[in-house]
Amino acid sequence: MSTNATQATRSRQIELASRPDGMPTKANFQLKTAELSPIGEGEFLVKNHWMSVDPYMRGRMKEGKSYVPPFQIGEPLEGGCVGEVVESRHPKFKTGAMVLGNLGWREYWKSDGAGVVVVDAKRAPAQAYLGALGMTGMTAWVGLNKIAKLQPGSTVFVSAASGAVGSIVCQLAKAKDCRVIGSAGKSEKIDWLREQTGIDAVINYKQTDDLAGALAEHAPDGIDVYFDNVGGDHLEAAIEVMNDFGCCVECGMISTYNATQPPVAPRNLFKVIAKRLRMQGFIVRDHMDAQDEFVEEMSSLIEAKKIVWEETVSEGIEHAPQAFIGLFEGENLGKQLVHIV
Repeated sequence: MSTNATQATRSRQIELASRPDGMPTKANFQLKTAELSPIGEGEFLVKNHWMSVDPYMRGRMKEGKSYVPPFQIGEPLEGGCVGEVVESRHPKFKTGAMVLGNLGWREYWKSDGAGVVVVDAKRAPAQAYLGALGMTGMTAWVGLNKIAKLQPGSTVFVSAASGAVGSIVCQLAKAKDCRVIGSAGKSEKIDWLREQTGIDAVINYKQTDDLAGALAEHAPDGIDVYFDNVGGDHLEAAIEVMNDFGCCVECGMISTYNATQPPVAPRNLFKVIAKRLRMQGFIVRDHMDAQDEFVEEMSSLIEAKKIVWEETVSEGIEHAPQAFIGLFEGENLGKQLVHIV
């Protein structure tokens, strides 16, 4: 689309229609058309090509204090996005540049440049900056390197191992010569983990009623690090099998995001004391000072073909709500993206 400074831009966007009670439904979202005023001096207009949907967004659909403000009813949602500058009156953001921002869930947005970075689409596909080279990859990298302080030769358990973050965690740990055990719930995800990531073992958590026992079979000498994306029974199993002085890296607890009652597990939390375990939650935004270090290391691993990734793509902004809901139904393999056409 070509625009000029005298025209407004019509942009479809997904707004929060109501706050979910339990599992989100399509009724919690609405597709609306907004009109963006012409850009001013020092501004630029972006047409989104890709947007990310992520489990953490469920927390922003609730009212209450958190590390980021909640989404507001009747307002467009937000999230990572990559798009093309289609009009610019800003000296640092030229027309045609691909940029990374946080105003997903819409077709167009304008900016003065705050919080926006130009990405090198020649180095990797543009959408990779929402995945392996973006916050997804950095979340995995920070969790292992800054929180767990992972040592070569450790045994690592990763829940939701075929997901966007989990799949990168598995490969980063393997790159450090660790033994890696993952969990997943579908045969195609398990096959992908075995064939593409090279991890040592995968547990189908839907086919066992003794997750701790299954984990112990694959880790007879115990685990040293648990990278938690699920919480609940997975956290309970990890605590049960973890070695003394081990570390639980608390990245996410997707099993609880839609819960209407407090979770039952973990029932063995008292073992954190006897085993002298360390449990630490983290927000990747607190570690942005390490971004250059992350990009350098991740780029090297990608070039060495030690990191692969999978994408599940939905076509069209109107399909973003179902793509998001699908995260909680296990529909995605790897990074869930929406291609905005």
